[in-house]
Amino acid sequence: MTPLLGHNYIGGRRSANGTVQLQSLDATTAEPLPVRFFQASEAEVDAAARAAATAYPIYRNLSAEKRAQFLDAIADEIDALGDEFVATVCRETALPAGRIQGERGRTSGQLRLFAKVLRRGDFYGARIDRALPDRQPLPRPDLRQYRIALGPVAVFGASNFPLAFSTAGGDTASALAAGCPVVFKAHSGHMATAEWVADAIIRAAERTGMPAGVFNMIYGGGVGEWLVKHPAIQAVGFTGSLKGGNALSHMAATRPQPIPVFAEMSSINPVFLLPEALAVRGEQIAAQLAGSVTLGCGQFCTNPGLVIGLRSPQFSTFLETFCASMNQQPAQTMLNAGALTSYSRGLGELHEHPGLTHLAGKPQQGDQAQPQVFKADISLLLKGDELLQEEVFGPTTIVIEVEDRAQLAAALQGLRGQLTATLIGEADELLAFRWLAELLQEKVGRILLNGYPTGVEVCEAMVHGGPYPATSDARGTSVGTLAIDRFLRPVCFQNYPDALLPEALQNANPLGIRRLVDGEVSQSVL
Repeated sequence: MTPLLGHNYIGGRRSANGTVQLQSLDATTAEPLPVRFFQASEAEVDAAARAAATAYPIYRNLSAEKRAQFLDAIADEIDALGDEFVATVCRETALPAGRIQGERGRTSGQLRLFAKVLRRGDFYGARIDRALPDRQPLPRPDLRQYRIALGPVAVFGASNFPLAFSTAGGDTASALAAGCPVVFKAHSGHMATAEWVADAIIRAAERTGMPAGVFNMIYGGGVGEWLVKHPAIQAVGFTGSLKGGNALSHMAATRPQPIPVFAEMSSINPVFLLPEALAVRGEQIAAQLAGSVTLGCGQFCTNPGLVIGLRSPQFSTFLETFCASMNQQPAQTMLNAGALTSYSRGLGELHEHPGLTHLAGKPQQGDQAQPQVFKADISLLLKGDELLQEEVFGPTTIVIEVEDRAQLAAALQGLRGQLTATLIGEADELLAFRWLAELLQEKVGRILLNGYPTGVEVCEAMVHGGPYPATSDARGTSVGTLAIDRFLRPVCFQNYPDALLPEALQNANPLGIRRLVDGEVSQSVL
């Protein structure tokens, strides 16, 4: 490992021309780390974007196998990072070593999964409609379509996942898989972690012969606007706050050439508790739900922030047990001082709201986050109360009791877009509440039955997205192999001679991929 220097990475080289220096802090003690990081100047942001633009035509035209080898190499480099790396991440985030080691495995596994996607070839979306010269009343020309990379992508690192949603996380992995060079804006909460991972990416790029600007990284709190507005950038990936995502979306939409922003922002992830399940296993549900609310100090984007149940003796008993369990949960250190300040402010707003009652939790004071439970009147959800819909980033949740199914259905009409919704119930009542799952399909990206949302599997079928404000674009996902689609666009070739066609569309099918040929899926030579 090259010693940490705090320099930006531009076109395969380090750069430190800015005059502003930044400090990374120990998340537990607030002591500064020994390295100072150089905020990118406007000229350096421009150079990073131009380096990505220069790399784009070379990188996107590499074979899928070459790009797969690059992703595999990044995964290998990240897996090889030793104890000093893990200690650095723990120090910057206050997350335990076991969590970081698991997240590293998730990050490298995600990269290898996208390498598998590239080798499989279905990401091309190859479609062929062969010519019909004798068709009446008009002949059909030969038409062939596949997908290419959008262009350089700006990626903004997340605070709560220093590896899996950051430097080499899902947005970076899917963009690189698609053939898009990346300019990564490091999160100021874990800049040393970002440098460790960026070094690993650069080593992998050099080892596999990638163009110099395939990956670039910049530091700084005020550089995002320069990056998003740069004409070389063709898409943005973001995980963070609703305010931040909205700001980036506005910047991107008001450019001379608007570009898409794929922002994961705000979700309260409602959990619906059905009476039979509470009667059969209420204590177990209370303990499991308390564990989910407080997992990772509540700093998961899928943290269950709203719990809804039908008024019943079972729900009343559950609520007592749940509050007792939450009162037993320990205080935890958050990712950084800013997160704790935001959490304290959010709790203050909940305490001051006339429609909310505090049910459980010690007073929020000191340098750790105290778990909390509030109860809201159903009228707040019926009226679409703003505060009730806002995510509180931390270990807290709001409970709502509804009179009956009709009131539940009415309340859900006012629910905004979410990443997840969860139904806890017995088999027969899940059938009886099938209408609820149908309604939730219009509101969320993932519906869980008898599980808890604070776990997002990296796989082919996962959807980590949802209608606004969960994300800025409900048509995609930031986790799972479908994430690559965000950074691809279709191109059609009409009446092209076979020799000029991309390999994915040639008659001989040299890539051996499955294609849609005249409306039928085929892997055959034409």
